[in-house]
Amino acid sequence: MTGSRRQGEYGFDGNMTGLLGMTAVAVALLAGAAALFVAGFAGAAAVTALAAGALATTLGFYLHTTRRGKFLVWAEILDSLRLRGDERTLDAGCGRGAVLTMTAGHLPRGRATGLDLWTADQSGNGIEAAGRNLAAEGRRERCELVTGDMRSMPFPDASFDLIVSSLAIHNIRDFAGRIRAIEEIARALAPGGRVAIADLAWTWSYAQRLEALGFTGVKRRRLGWRFWWGPGFPTTALVTGTKPEVTQ
Repeated sequence: MTGSRRQGEYGFDGNMTGLLGMTAVAVALLAGAAALFVAGFAGAAAVTALAAGALATTLGFYLHTTRRGKFLVWAEILDSLRLRGDERTLDAGCGRGAVLTMTAGHLPRGRATGLDLWTADQSGNGIEAAGRNLAAEGRRERCELVTGDMRSMPFPDASFDLIVSSLAIHNIRDFAGRIRAIEEIARALAPGGRVAIADLAWTWSYAQRLEALGFTGVKRRRLGWRFWWGPGFPTTALVTGTKPEVTQ
Protein backbone atom coordinates (compact mmCIF):
# COMPACT_ATOMS: atom_id res chain seq x y z
CA MET A 1 0.00 0.00 0.00
CA THR A 2 1.40 3.42 -0.89
CA GLY A 3 0.57 6.67 0.82
CA SER A 4 -1.93 7.62 -1.87
CA ARG A 5 -3.75 4.32 -2.62
CA ARG A 6 -5.66 2.83 0.28
CA GLN A 7 -8.38 0.22 0.32
CA GLY A 8 -9.32 0.57 3.99
CA GLU A 9 -11.29 3.31 5.74
CA TYR A 10 -9.28 5.11 8.41
CA GLY A 11 -11.67 7.77 9.63
CA PHE A 12 -10.58 11.10 11.07
CA ASP A 13 -8.10 11.84 13.83
CA GLY A 14 -9.67 13.38 16.89
CA ASN A 15 -13.43 13.23 17.13
CA MET A 16 -16.20 14.18 14.74
CA THR A 17 -17.87 16.44 17.31
CA GLY A 18 -14.91 18.81 17.27
CA LEU A 19 -14.68 18.75 13.48
CA LEU A 20 -18.37 19.45 13.02
CA GLY A 21 -18.23 22.18 15.66
CA MET A 22 -15.36 23.96 13.90
CA THR A 23 -17.19 23.71 10.59
CA ALA A 24 -20.35 25.16 12.10
CA VAL A 25 -18.43 28.06 13.64
CA ALA A 26 -16.71 28.84 10.33
CA VAL A 27 -20.06 28.88 8.51
CA ALA A 28 -21.62 31.07 11.22
CA LEU A 29 -18.72 33.53 11.02
CA LEU A 30 -19.06 33.79 7.26
CA ALA A 31 -22.80 34.41 7.61
CA GLY A 32 -22.12 36.98 10.29
CA ALA A 33 -19.56 38.76 8.10
CA ALA A 34 -22.08 38.98 5.27
CA ALA A 35 -24.77 40.34 7.59
CA LEU A 36 -22.40 42.95 9.04
CA PHE A 37 -21.36 44.09 5.57
CA VAL A 38 -24.97 44.46 4.43
CA ALA A 39 -25.71 46.43 7.60
CA GLY A 40 -22.91 48.84 6.78
CA PHE A 41 -20.34 47.68 9.32
CA ALA A 42 -17.55 47.06 6.83
CA GLY A 43 -14.74 47.02 9.41
CA ALA A 44 -16.44 44.49 11.66
CA ALA A 45 -17.38 42.43 8.61
CA ALA A 46 -13.74 42.31 7.50
CA VAL A 47 -12.54 41.19 10.91
CA THR A 48 -15.23 38.51 11.10
CA ALA A 49 -14.41 37.31 7.58
CA LEU A 50 -10.71 37.06 8.51
CA ALA A 51 -11.61 34.95 11.55
CA ALA A 52 -13.73 32.69 9.34
CA GLY A 53 -10.87 32.41 6.85
CA ALA A 54 -8.37 31.48 9.56
CA LEU A 55 -10.68 28.78 10.89
CA ALA A 56 -11.35 27.46 7.39
CA THR A 57 -7.59 27.30 6.74
CA THR A 58 -7.09 25.32 9.93
CA LEU A 59 -9.85 22.92 8.86
CA GLY A 60 -8.21 22.55 5.46
CA PHE A 61 -4.86 21.59 6.95
CA TYR A 62 -6.55 19.20 9.36
CA LEU A 63 -8.54 17.45 6.63
CA HIS A 64 -5.51 17.13 4.37
CA THR A 65 -3.32 15.70 7.15
CA THR A 66 -5.84 13.21 8.48
CA ARG A 67 -7.01 11.96 5.07
CA ARG A 68 -3.87 12.15 2.93
CA GLY A 69 -0.80 13.91 4.29
CA LYS A 70 0.04 11.55 7.14
CA PHE A 71 -0.11 8.55 4.78
CA LEU A 72 2.33 10.17 2.36
CA VAL A 73 4.74 11.04 5.16
CA TRP A 74 4.60 7.59 6.74
CA ALA A 75 5.20 5.98 3.35
CA GLU A 76 8.44 7.96 3.16
CA ILE A 77 9.40 7.12 6.75
CA LEU A 78 8.93 3.39 6.17
CA ASP A 79 10.81 3.50 2.88
CA SER A 80 13.71 5.25 4.62
CA LEU A 81 13.99 2.40 7.15
CA ARG A 82 14.97 0.01 4.33
CA LEU A 83 13.49 -3.03 6.04
CA ARG A 84 14.75 -6.49 5.08
CA GLY A 85 11.20 -7.85 4.98
CA ASP A 86 11.46 -10.45 7.74
CA GLU A 87 11.25 -8.17 10.78
CA ARG A 88 8.89 -8.46 13.72
CA THR A 89 7.20 -5.09 14.09
CA LEU A 90 4.81 -3.40 16.50
CA ASP A 91 2.55 -0.39 15.96
CA ALA A 92 1.97 1.01 19.45
CA GLY A 93 -1.43 2.71 19.45
CA CYS A 94 -2.39 1.41 16.01
CA GLY A 95 -5.98 2.71 15.96
CA ARG A 96 -7.75 1.66 12.78
CA GLY A 97 -4.51 0.29 11.36
CA ALA A 98 -3.28 2.99 8.97
CA VAL A 99 0.43 2.71 9.78
CA LEU A 100 0.11 -0.96 10.73
CA THR A 101 -1.08 -1.94 7.25
CA MET A 102 1.60 0.20 5.62
CA THR A 103 4.30 -1.41 7.74
CA ALA A 104 3.00 -4.89 6.95
CA GLY A 105 3.35 -4.06 3.27
CA HIS A 106 7.13 -3.99 3.80
CA LEU A 107 7.15 -7.43 5.46
CA PRO A 108 6.63 -10.23 2.93
CA ARG A 109 8.36 -12.63 5.35
CA GLY A 110 7.77 -10.79 8.61
CA ARG A 111 5.03 -10.20 11.13
CA ALA A 112 3.28 -6.99 12.20
CA THR A 113 1.43 -6.53 15.50
CA GLY A 114 -0.94 -3.70 16.36
CA LEU A 115 -1.55 -2.71 20.00
CA ASP A 116 -4.32 -0.39 21.15
CA LEU A 117 -6.88 0.26 23.87
CA TRP A 118 -9.39 1.22 21.13
CA THR A 119 -10.49 4.53 22.66
CA ALA A 120 -12.53 7.15 20.84
CA ASP A 121 -9.64 9.50 19.94
CA GLN A 122 -10.10 8.47 16.30
CA SER A 123 -13.52 8.38 14.67
CA GLY A 124 -14.90 4.86 14.40
CA ASN A 125 -11.94 3.41 16.28
CA GLY A 126 -12.16 -0.22 17.33
CA ILE A 127 -10.53 -3.61 16.89
CA GLU A 128 -13.25 -4.62 14.44
CA ALA A 129 -12.55 -1.58 12.25
CA ALA A 130 -8.83 -2.35 12.33
CA GLY A 131 -9.51 -5.94 11.35
CA ARG A 132 -11.65 -4.87 8.40
CA ASN A 133 -8.88 -2.57 7.18
CA LEU A 134 -6.27 -5.30 7.46
CA ALA A 135 -8.48 -7.52 5.34
CA ALA A 136 -9.21 -4.76 2.83
CA GLU A 137 -5.50 -4.08 2.37
CA GLY A 138 -4.69 -7.79 2.04
CA ARG A 139 -2.55 -7.78 5.21
CA ARG A 140 -4.65 -9.85 7.60
CA GLU A 141 -2.55 -13.02 7.45
CA ARG A 142 0.67 -11.32 8.46
CA CYS A 143 -0.81 -9.07 11.17
CA GLU A 144 -2.06 -9.56 14.72
CA LEU A 145 -4.22 -7.20 16.75
CA VAL A 146 -3.75 -7.06 20.52
CA THR A 147 -5.75 -5.11 23.09
CA GLY A 148 -3.38 -3.61 25.61
CA ASP A 149 -1.88 -0.54 27.25
CA MET A 150 1.36 0.99 25.96
CA ARG A 151 2.38 1.59 29.56
CA SER A 152 2.33 -2.14 30.28
CA MET A 153 2.72 -4.01 27.04
CA PRO A 154 1.71 -7.70 27.04
CA PHE A 155 4.89 -8.79 25.26
CA PRO A 156 8.15 -10.37 26.46
CA ASP A 157 11.41 -8.45 26.40
CA ALA A 158 13.08 -8.09 22.98
CA SER A 159 9.96 -9.12 21.05
CA PHE A 160 10.30 -6.73 18.09
CA ASP A 161 12.85 -5.50 15.58
CA LEU A 162 10.95 -2.28 14.88
CA ILE A 163 8.37 -0.34 16.86
CA VAL A 164 6.43 2.50 15.28
CA SER A 165 3.83 4.79 16.81
CA SER A 166 1.77 7.53 15.18
CA LEU A 167 -0.17 10.19 17.09
CA ALA A 168 -0.78 7.90 20.03
CA ILE A 169 1.52 8.48 23.00
CA HIS A 170 0.35 12.08 23.52
CA ASN A 171 -3.07 10.67 24.44
CA ILE A 172 -1.58 9.47 27.74
CA ARG A 173 -2.44 12.42 29.94
CA ASP A 174 0.35 12.37 32.52
CA PHE A 175 4.07 12.83 31.92
CA ALA A 176 5.01 9.76 33.95
CA GLY A 177 2.66 7.62 31.87
CA ARG A 178 4.14 8.85 28.59
CA ILE A 179 7.67 8.16 29.81
CA ARG A 180 6.56 4.71 30.94
CA ALA A 181 5.31 4.05 27.39
CA ILE A 182 8.73 4.98 26.02
CA GLU A 183 10.38 2.65 28.52
CA GLU A 184 8.04 -0.16 27.48
CA ILE A 185 8.92 0.44 23.84
CA ALA A 186 12.61 0.17 24.76
CA ARG A 187 12.01 -3.01 26.73
CA ALA A 188 10.05 -4.70 23.94
CA LEU A 189 12.67 -3.90 21.30
CA ALA A 190 15.34 -6.45 20.53
CA PRO A 191 18.99 -5.32 20.70
CA GLY A 192 19.70 -3.43 17.50
CA GLY A 193 15.99 -2.76 17.05
CA ARG A 194 14.72 0.60 15.87
CA VAL A 195 11.96 2.96 16.90
CA ALA A 196 10.06 5.61 14.91
CA ILE A 197 7.55 7.73 16.82
CA ALA A 198 5.50 10.50 15.18
CA ASP A 199 3.56 12.69 17.57
CA LEU A 200 2.29 16.23 17.90
CA ALA A 201 3.41 16.96 21.47
CA TRP A 202 6.10 16.12 24.02
CA THR A 203 8.42 14.51 21.45
CA TRP A 204 11.45 16.19 23.04
CA SER A 205 10.82 14.16 26.20
CA TYR A 206 10.60 10.93 24.17
CA ALA A 207 14.00 11.66 22.62
CA GLN A 208 15.55 12.53 25.98
CA ARG A 209 14.32 9.31 27.57
CA LEU A 210 15.56 7.16 24.69
CA GLU A 211 18.99 8.76 24.98
CA ALA A 212 18.98 8.15 28.73
CA LEU A 213 18.20 4.49 28.05
CA GLY A 214 21.29 4.24 25.87
CA PHE A 215 19.70 4.42 22.43
CA THR A 216 22.05 5.51 19.68
CA GLY A 217 21.46 7.89 16.79
CA VAL A 218 18.46 9.48 18.48
CA LYS A 219 17.05 12.21 16.26
CA ARG A 220 14.03 14.47 16.39
CA ARG A 221 12.79 16.35 13.35
CA ARG A 222 9.64 18.10 12.24
CA LEU A 223 7.66 16.34 9.54
CA GLY A 224 6.60 19.39 7.56
CA TRP A 225 3.40 20.90 6.26
CA ARG A 226 1.84 17.59 5.13
CA PHE A 227 1.59 16.68 8.82
CA TRP A 228 0.31 20.05 10.05
CA TRP A 229 -2.97 20.28 11.93
CA GLY A 230 -3.28 23.99 11.25
CA PRO A 231 -1.24 26.80 9.63
CA GLY A 232 2.10 25.94 11.24
CA PHE A 233 0.82 24.66 14.59
CA PRO A 234 0.48 22.14 16.03
CA THR A 235 3.20 20.45 14.01
CA THR A 236 4.13 16.78 14.11
CA ALA A 237 7.67 15.62 14.86
CA LEU A 238 9.40 12.28 14.36
CA VAL A 239 11.70 10.66 16.92
CA THR A 240 13.95 7.83 15.77
CA GLY A 241 16.71 5.81 17.40
CA THR A 242 18.34 2.39 17.71
CA LYS A 243 18.54 0.17 20.76
CA PRO A 244 22.17 -0.74 21.48
CA GLU A 245 23.41 -4.23 20.81
CA VAL A 246 24.05 -6.44 23.83
CA THR A 247 27.63 -5.96 25.02
CA GLN A 248 29.71 -8.98 25.90
